[in-house]
Amino acid sequence: MLIRFNKPYGVLTQFRHPWTDKCRERQDAGSDRDKDGRPTLADHIKVPDVYPAGRLDHDSEGLLLLTDDGRLQHRLSDPVHKLPKTYWAQVEGEPDLAAIDQLRRGVLIDGSRTLPAEVRRIPEPALWPRDPPIRFRQSIPAVWIEIVLSEGRNRQVRRMTAAVGHPTLRLVRVAIGPYTVEDLPPGTWREADPALVKWQGDPETERGGDYRTRRNVPAGQEGRGRRDRAHSPRRPSR
Repeated sequence: MLIRFNKPYGVLTQFRHPWTDKCRERQDAGSDRDKDGRPTLADHIKVPDVYPAGRLDHDSEGLLLLTDDGRLQHRLSDPVHKLPKTYWAQVEGEPDLAAIDQLRRGVLIDGSRTLPAEVRRIPEPALWPRDPPIRFRQSIPAVWIEIVLSEGRNRQVRRMTAAVGHPTLRLVRVAIGPYTVEDLPPGTWREADPALVKWQGDPETERGGDYRTRRNVPAGQEGRGRRDRAHSPRRPSR
């Protein structure tokens, strides 16, 4: 099983917090939230035995993938597979061509240079409102850039934009490889097709097979995938 989840701002990328585990031992825990009352994945996803394939900081939003398959989790999250991750970042100020080029070539973080990235300026995207909204400074413009990474360091996008003088105000991950956050309101999830990611080193994949082949799908049903069904209310028509 593979799940696409649109993680809202402020949600921790885990199902439990050590603080709540201690509270359960004292039999006084009221929820899966941490000691500061921050929500976790358990507030949004009630599917047993699925775990995040990678992380997304509590103050970032957007696509998070979860699965109950350990091998698939490794395939999606291990940097060795270089599955590209696409972010939209609202940054303070207006990055010039030199700043964009520096981000593309790599910046120094903790003494080592980030890998080359795809970076471009984009128009303001049509996103959901953030709760709480970001704070603007009237005298300083804020623009959006798209950054595509093939590695995953701690708070990498924020540290990269800060290194070129443009701190990130809002950060949304919109894609991981072939999977996108499109059609997912914040806090909702849908099942996704694991076959979109091929298996490196898998004999069946090497011969042109895919995930369904490895899972022994009966002959004649290879083209059938799980329906990408929504687990959220429909948006009202406008």
